[in-house]
Amino acid sequence: MYIEVVVGLPIDKAFTYAVPKELEQDIEIGKRVLVPFGRQQQGKPLQGYIVNILLDSFSPTYKVKDILKILDPKPILTPEMLKLTQWLATYYLSTWGEVIESALPIRGTSRTSQRSHTGQTDQACPTSYPLKLTAEQAQALETITPYIKNNQFKVFLLHGITGSGKTEVYLQAISEGLKAGKGAIVLVPEIALTPQTVERFKSRFGETIAVLHSKLSRKERLLQWRRIQAGEAEIVIGARSAVFAPIENLGLIVIDEEHETTYKQYDATPRYQARDVAIMRAKFNNAVTILGSATPSLETFYNTSINKSIYLNLPCRIDHKPLAEVEIVDMKEEHKMGNYGIFSNKLKQEIAVRLKRQEQVIIFLNRRGFATFIQCLDCGATLKCPNCEITLTYHFHDKMLKCHYCYFQKTAPEVCPKCQGTQIKYSGTGTQKVENELQKLFPQVKISRMDLDTTKKRGSHENILSFFQSQGDILVGTQMIAKGLDFPKITLVGVISVDVGLNLPDFRASERIFALLTQVAGRAGRGQRPGLVIIQTYNPDNPTIQFAKTQDYHSFYANEISFRKELNYPPFAHLANIIVKGKEEEHTIKLAQTIAAHLRMMNKAQTSLILGPAPCPLTKIKQEYRWQILLKGSPKSLQELLKTVSARISIPKDLKITIDIDPIGLL
Repeated sequence: MYIEVVVGLPIDKAFTYAVPKELEQDIEIGKRVLVPFGRQQQGKPLQGYIVNILLDSFSPTYKVKDILKILDPKPILTPEMLKLTQWLATYYLSTWGEVIESALPIRGTSRTSQRSHTGQTDQACPTSYPLKLTAEQAQALETITPYIKNNQFKVFLLHGITGSGKTEVYLQAISEGLKAGKGAIVLVPEIALTPQTVERFKSRFGETIAVLHSKLSRKERLLQWRRIQAGEAEIVIGARSAVFAPIENLGLIVIDEEHETTYKQYDATPRYQARDVAIMRAKFNNAVTILGSATPSLETFYNTSINKSIYLNLPCRIDHKPLAEVEIVDMKEEHKMGNYGIFSNKLKQEIAVRLKRQEQVIIFLNRRGFATFIQCLDCGATLKCPNCEITLTYHFHDKMLKCHYCYFQKTAPEVCPKCQGTQIKYSGTGTQKVENELQKLFPQVKISRMDLDTTKKRGSHENILSFFQSQGDILVGTQMIAKGLDFPKITLVGVISVDVGLNLPDFRASERIFALLTQVAGRAGRGQRPGLVIIQTYNPDNPTIQFAKTQDYHSFYANEISFRKELNYPPFAHLANIIVKGKEEEHTIKLAQTIAAHLRMMNKAQTSLILGPAPCPLTKIKQEYRWQILLKGSPKSLQELLKTVSARISIPKDLKITIDIDPIGLL
C-alpha cells in the first residue's frame, strides 16, 4: 500500500510513502503519520498528514521510504477540512502542509477524546431567555432561518448601527441551528471581546460552548479542541483561527465586526483572511454565514449590490435609544486660545460633569506609549531604532525608549547622543501620557489603561474590564476598547489624535478611521442616559470625520467607492503584494527589480497591472530593507502569474520574499 503525505514545510508537493503490512489496516485519509524526511538513508522523522491512498495498481519507479508510525487512532482532518485547506493553499499561494499546520495549531490531538472539565459542566443550563425582537431583528431572523434549516449556503450582511441588537440575532439564529442539530462558530476580532461574548452566550446556551484563542495555554487549547472533536461543544467562540474548529454538522458561522483587520493573518504563512475562509467553509458545508458590522468593509457592502450576499439592516438602537451626540473640536482653535494640552477645554469640562454624576468615561487614542518620539531642540535630531526606520516611542513608567516593531529598547537619554544638547522635547501623545495627565487633572479618580503594554499577561483583558465595570471611572485605551464593549454607565467618549491614521499612505486609511470613530462612538449612551462623543482634530472639515460625526455609513460608502473604482482598488480588483526583504539594500533592490521584470514579461496579455518595485512606506524593519511590488487583477490572473514567476525566480539565501494575497494594508 502506498499513500501520499504532505508536511508542514514550504514545499508545494505531496510525498509518496509505503505502508508496512502491519500498519495497513489503520491507514485512513486525514490521520497524522511520522515519516522519514530528508536525503539521508533514514531521513529526519517528521510529522505529516495523509491526503491520499493510492490505488493498488500503483507501482513506483523509484525507491519509496516506509512510514514510521501512525499518530492518530482516528482522522483529525475530515474530508471537509482537507478540501478547505487545499482551497486555502491554492488561493493564498501557500503549501497544503503549511495550511494544515495553521488549521491545527495544537499538538497532541492523537489521543481519543476524554471528557475534559476546565471548570465547566457538559450539560446545558441556560440562565437567560431570548429577548423579544424588534420588527427589524425579527425580519432578519425570518430571512436567515430557512437557509439554516434547509442546508442552503448563503451569506448575509447584518448591517446594524451600534446598539441595534445584532448579537441577539446571532443568538437566536444559532438557537434555530441547534434545534436542527447544527453547530455554530462565532468569530470575534479581539481577544479582549471574548470574555464578554462567552459570558453572554453561556447565559443563553449553558456550557455547550468551547473557546479558542491564542491566549489559552497549550493544554487549555488542547482540551477545548478535544471537546469540540468529541461533540461535547456545539458552539465555538474565538478569534481568527477558530474558523478551523472541528465542529461537525456545521450550520452557521458568525463573523462579528466583520470589517476588522485582525481577521487577516498578515505575519505568518498562510496569510489568510478568516472572513473569506469562513465563507468558503460555509459553502463546502451548505451552511450560512452572517457578517455583522455597524461599518461593513467596502468589499462586503459592495457584494450586496451585486447579489453575492443578502443585505439585512438594523437601523435603530434597541428601545429606540438615540445615538450619542457627536461634537468635533478644532484643536487649531484651542491653540489660538492658548490651550496646548492634550485635552480641549470642552473635553475637560465634560469629563468633570460625568465624574460628578458618577458616570463612566472612555478616552480613546490610536497609539500606545507616553510620547510618540523625543527630539533634541538644539540640533533637531530624533532618536530612531537602529534596526528600523522608525522613531522610538517613550514609555513613562520605566523611562525607556522602545521600538514597537522589533522590540529594541534603551534608556531615555538626558542629553542628545548626537550633539550632547540638553534641550530634549517629548513630542506626541500616547496612552501612558494621557493616563498621567488625567491623574493630574482628577487626582481622586480611578483610571484604567488598556493597550498592548497592559494586556500582555494572561487574564489581563478580563481583569481590566472587570475593574472598570465594577468601580472604574475612566478607561484609557487604543483600538481594543473601540468595539464590542457594552457598559451602560459610559456616557462620554473622548477621541484624541484622530488625525494620526488619516494621512497614512494606504488606500484603506479613511475606511479604518471611519470605522474606528463610529465604533468608539457607539460605546457611549448604551444605558438610560444619553451619550456624548467629543472628537478632537486638526482637520474638522475632513469628509471622513464629518461622515463619522453623523455615523452616515451610506454617504461614506458612496464617497469612498467612487475613489476605489477610479483607481481600480478593491472591490473592483484583487491585490497581491510582493515584499522583498534583505539586510543588504542593494541586493534587496536588485531582486525586486528582477521579479518585477519577470512579471511584466509574463504579463503579455495585460491581465494584471504591475506597480513597482518601490520602497515600502516602512522601509526598514528589524535590520531588513523592504521593497514591494503591487499587482492588481482577478484572483485567477494573479495566481497564474505569480505561480509562473515563482517557478522561474531563484531566491538568494540572504533575501526573503513574501506574497500577500488580498493585503489589508500596504505599509
